[in-house]
Amino acid sequence: MSDKPVPDKTSSRTTASQTLARGLTTLGLVAGTPHGLAVQDVADRLGVHRTVAYRILTTLAEFRLVFRGADGRYRAGSGTAALARGYAAGIREASLPVLRRTADELRATVALIAAEGDDAVAVAVVEPQSVDYHLSYRVGSRNPIGVGAAGLALASFRAPSPDDSAELAEVRERGYAMTFGRVEPGAFGVAVPLRSADPAMQLCVNLITTREEVARASVTGMLAAAEELSRSV
Repeated sequence: MSDKPVPDKTSSRTTASQTLARGLTTLGLVAGTPHGLAVQDVADRLGVHRTVAYRILTTLAEFRLVFRGADGRYRAGSGTAALARGYAAGIREASLPVLRRTADELRATVALIAAEGDDAVAVAVVEPQSVDYHLSYRVGSRNPIGVGAAGLALASFRAPSPDDSAELAEVRERGYAMTFGRVEPGAFGVAVPLRSADPAMQLCVNLITTREEVARASVTGMLAAAEELSRSV
């Protein structure tokens, strides 16, 4: 009869799950910090020793999910592009039924916008079938966060700062942004942030129109669309 100890499979699975969880958490931390994180930053946020954080970052770097810059800080790597494409495709498909209905009901182009670093990026864009003339833009269009209705809605996810404008404070208070001519001359924008259970998912639904009465009348419908989308994407 062998005296060799029997491996504890439950313990092995627990350790593997913890390692995976730490790796995914680290990837989320790095991806959510455009200026990058040092090894000690990751160690502090995970509550682990520096050597553990270094091993996790090294493994992620091997798969090109992060890279180490000349300043020694780690940033999101090229491998995250494939993950982002899959993520974008999934939320785009989930959002389309609500966007189509909202665009037709409000008679204006409606889009789902995501925060990507310091940019607001169009993930899905739906044009109304109920009108002959409307404004539009393409999927993948980018504008700086903080600019225009969608940019302000996404900026409202960030922690309040003494440098915030009165306009941004108002967006946080009333739950939506309305602007005129900030991105497209002569265009009104109405945007509502989506309240997801995942704090890393920063999205908003955005409407554009040249008609002020359409923009002002759309607020209730846009709030309802944002609430529905928050449950589905």
